Order: sequence, then C-alpha cells, then structure tokens
Amino acid sequence: MKARKLPKTAYVIEEGQEHVPFTYGQILTEFTVKAVIAGVLLGVVFGAANTYLGLKAGLTISTSIPVAVLTVVAFRLFETFGLRHSILESNMSQTVGSASSSVASGVLFTIPALFIWGMSPAWRQITLLAMAGGLIGVLAMIPLRRFLIKREHGKLPYPEGMACAEVLVAAEEGGKQAANVFWGIGVGMLFKLITDGFKFVQGTFQFALGYKANVAISVSPPLIGVGYILGMRIATVMVAGGALSALIIIPLINWWGGGLTEPLYPETEKLIRDMSAGEIWHRYVRYIGAGAVATGGIITLIRSIPTMVESFRLGLGQIGRGIAHAVEERTDLDLSFKTVVVFVVAVLVMLTLVPGILGYLDSIPIRAVASVLIAIFAFFFVTVSSRIVGLVGVTSNPTSGMTIATLLGTSLVFFLMGWTDMAGKATALMVGTAVCIAASIAGDTSQDLKTGFVLGATPRFQQIGELVGVITSAGVVCLVVMMLHQNVEGGLGGAELPAPQAVLMKLVIDGVLDQSLPWVLIIIGVGIGLVASLFRIPVLAFAVGVYLPLSTMAAVFLGGLARYVLTRDQIPEEAERRREQGVLFGSGLVGGGGLTGVVLALWVGVRGGRRIEGFPLDLPDPGTQVLAGLTIAAIIAILVLMVKRSRQG
Repeated sequence: MKARKLPKTAYVIEEGQEHVPFTYGQILTEFTVKAVIAGVLLGVVFGAANTYLGLKAGLTISTSIPVAVLTVVAFRLFETFGLRHSILESNMSQTVGSASSSVASGVLFTIPALFIWGMSPAWRQITLLAMAGGLIGVLAMIPLRRFLIKREHGKLPYPEGMACAEVLVAAEEGGKQAANVFWGIGVGMLFKLITDGFKFVQGTFQFALGYKANVAISVSPPLIGVGYILGMRIATVMVAGGALSALIIIPLINWWGGGLTEPLYPETEKLIRDMSAGEIWHRYVRYIGAGAVATGGIITLIRSIPTMVESFRLGLGQIGRGIAHAVEERTDLDLSFKTVVVFVVAVLVMLTLVPGILGYLDSIPIRAVASVLIAIFAFFFVTVSSRIVGLVGVTSNPTSGMTIATLLGTSLVFFLMGWTDMAGKATALMVGTAVCIAASIAGDTSQDLKTGFVLGATPRFQQIGELVGVITSAGVVCLVVMMLHQNVEGGLGGAELPAPQAVLMKLVIDGVLDQSLPWVLIIIGVGIGLVASLFRIPVLAFAVGVYLPLSTMAAVFLGGLARYVLTRDQIPEEAERRREQGVLFGSGLVGGGGLTGVVLALWVGVRGGRRIEGFPLDLPDPGTQVLAGLTIAAIIAILVLMVKRSRQG
C-alpha cells in the first residue's frame, strides 16, 4: 500500500482551497499519561543539557525534532509490550518536551548575571520567575493561534513546525517515506561528532579579505538543513544581513577606530586596532544588531495591530458565547479567553505580592511597576516572536535581541525613577528574564501548534501540554544553573562557563543605570532597520542576519541555495518531490545534529569539561581550512544525492 504523506495543502493554499489535517476523520488518542510523562522526562534531559550548552557557547538547540524522534523510538519499543500509540500522542510528547529548551534559553541568557554581580538568588526565587515567564508566554500566544497558524497558513511557513510534522508522519508510516529522515539523522550525527565531538574538523570554514572582513561558513548540518527547509528567499535576506555586518560594518569600525589611542566603550581594555573581527562583532556589532532587531520588532508590532485587535475581539466574544463554544470543531478548540485572562492576571498579581521573586526590592509599588513592564513587553514580544518563528524558525529567533530591547526600556524607566542601586539592577534583570522566557516559549508554542494544525491535533490539549512542560522543566533548569555555578571552577562568567549572553545583558543594565550605554550603536541599528523597511526588505529576517554571525547565516544560505538549484527548471511534480524529500532529509540533519549536541553536552558535563583524549588533531592552519571546506562540500553533496535518488513510496 502506498505510504501516506502530508498533502500539498499542508504547505501551499490556493484560492478556494482548505487544508485537511493528516488525521482527518480518525478518532485517535492524544492527551494520554504516557505521552505527557514521556514528554516531561525528555524535556528534563534536554533542558539540563541545553542549559550547560548555552552557558558554554551562548546558544541552545531547538529540541522539537529531537524530542519527536526519541518519542517515536520510545513508543515503538513500548509496542513490544503491547502499548500502542497514535501520531497525536507522539505530537503531544514533543509538545511537552520541547518547552524545556525555551525555558532554558530565558534562564541562561539572564539569570547568570545575578551570580556575576555576586548575588545568591534562591532556587525557589528563580524557579517561580521562570515558571511565571513561561506561563505568560504560552497563555499570551493562545489568542493569536487562529490567525497566525490557521488564517496565515500557506503564508507563514513555520519551518521547524512543518519539519516536525514531516518527521512524525515519516516515522509513523515507515518504509521509504521515513528513509530520508533517518538517513539525515545518521549524517547529522556523524558530522556533528566529527566537528564538535572529536574536533577532527574545525567548526567554521573562513578566510580573510582584508580590513578584518571575513567570509565564514559554519560546518553545521543542522543549519544547512534549516536552510533547505526555509527556502532561497528568506535564506538570502538573512545572509545579506550577515554580510552587511561581516563585510561592511566590521571593516568600517576597524578603519574608523584604527587611529584611536583609547578603548571605545563598551570595550574598556583593548584598542580597536588590536581586536580581531570576532571581538569587534562581539563588542560593537551585536549592539547594532540589537537596535535593528528592536526596530524590526516595532515595525512587526505595528503591522500586527489589526491581527491582535481581531484576536482579542474574538477572545472577548468567546466569554459571551459560553457553552456555545462546545459546538466548534475539535481541531479549532483553544483554552478559553476567559481562562487566559484569569491566569495571566493571577501570575502578575503573584509577582507583585510575593516578595523576592522580582529582585530584592521589598516594596509592593516597585514590584507592581516591574509586573506592568513584564505585561507590556511580554505582550509585545510574544506577538513578534510568534510571527518571526513563522518566517525563520525557532533556531534563528533573536530572543536575546528582544531581551536587550526589554532591558533597555526597563532600565530607562528604573533610571528615571531613581532605582539605580544593585537591587534595582537585579529587578530590571528579572523583568528581562520573564520576558525572555515568554518570547522564547511563545515561539516554541506557535511552532508546536503549527505541527498540530497540520496533523489534526487539538489545540487546547497542546496548550495544556506546553504549560505542563514549562512547570516541570523550570525547576530542573534553575537547579542546573545553581549547581554549575557552585561546582565548576570559576563559576558562571568564568573561563569554563563564560555565559556570554548573560554577560551582555549585565552590560546593558549597567550601561543604562550607570549612564554608560553606547547609544550611538543602538541608533545605527535602528537606522538599518528603517532603511530595510523603506526598501521593502523583510526587516526581522534581515535584522536577524545583522545580529547573528555571518557563519551561521551562510550555512543557512547554502541549504536554501541547494533547494533552489535542485527544484528549479523541474516539472511541478518533480520539483514538489525534491522539495519534500529534501525537507525530510533536512529535518533529519536538524534532528541528528541536535541529538548529538545534547549527548556531547552531557559528556562534557559528566567528564568535568574534559574532551576525548587525542583530540582535537594538531593540524597546520591551511589543512584545517581545507578539511572544513571539504566537510561542507560533503554535506551538500550527500544532501543533493539523497534528494535526487529518492523516489516516492
């Protein structure tokens, strides 16, 4: 029998068409005990590993696809004991489990700054804060679901949500339909081990062009896979932003600052002429990128106002309809708007009345101001995040840029109110923590709801699953942060765990409250965002490129370019087949790389930071560059081979 697959309407909706979910007409189990428990356990493991990885490298991995893959494998094993499962149970498990990576991102991007300041927050304090931010993020995204996921279907691609759906369908159907997914997983794991495990190949292929301009490409199967999923247009916009930073802004800063005889803030020790391109990017360009991201966010918010107004109008209508809500389709049922409002208000009241959660200011009025700021910024960035991941995916969601914008606004308010002591700084940081987690989990929630929309899941159950994932992973993530600070030499901010994102957030708060922020760099970023908007360039995608390293964007671009070359000049049926098979293989690359990244993070944590003996190999510099280039070429070649040789089952 021919294997089932996602219909074409899962990706493209033509005039008069309507998407029919993959499980339409079937009665399947969904919100079950084993699905929730599997998701909780996987979420705890991935959350802990992501926390270490983020403190070490300043980034986290998206866990939706790895959790989905592991769920399917686990459920297959359960079948040997007579425990059957449905694809909607697998989807529920990955929905619960993937929430942990969003909580981890928000915590490790901000909370370590408290330890670097010399404070000692209690586990209960930061856990409740993490839960509050996560709950607000999930709940605030719910009124937007029908418009971002349902109405914009076919317009917002939600690449990782669609990739997760492809993985679940392929794994359920088995046979040739699943082959490219598992080939991709194997290839992704192999190359991740080669680059990040044994360090046989360095992680970046790069060469200098002069004036500290560098062309760099990350040796990353997951990023190449994401690029294929995204397609050529978005990948090109993003790499253009990265090229602007690496090939124009960095050389200009180097040229302009080459004659300076004193360090230029925010750098306090090193002269610009003595900095590497990477140091210039870290010290200056990230502020420019943050300004561009904030501008893109504001523009997105303005354009989203009609959507938000209609969302809340519909939500208010639900309150009046009462029991009439029960006649709606199962696949269109959300948690009621009344429930959303009650829980959000309850969380904000808790933050206001319970001492200690929002910093060290023992004053209800001050905590009330902080809670209002959380509500305002979270509402703003939840909307922005939910849309931007629809364009560029969770992996490229500039959550830290949104956090910087939040900290800028909060710190400015605190400065005007005179709350500039250490307690004020801690409270401003905790506002940023709640908003960072809210924006991050909103992006994850929208991707998961996209997966559910395509498969035919019940949104209400998925939303409850997201809330369960937040509550069960927050404590573990916060505990890992505290244990690492206590047990790793140098603690957070030290050589072993530099916590780069948290250091940046600390610098922003210190800069505003101590009146030393480089506003010129922020304003330059604002100008870049406005110019991009003027020329009708997708501002957020372009700003993400400015904010993130060129090496990341270049790898994404190679994946998008491969898809363009493979599908152009093909008859429609063949182009669709190649798109589908490439997305399956790309999904496998993302899943394999993610799974291996987690294993390596756990290995380094268990081994106390020690690498596998005998590695990395000591090769001369030209040799490392040749190996890196050949590795990238090999990944692309395997991708092309798998897409061309695959045939429909």
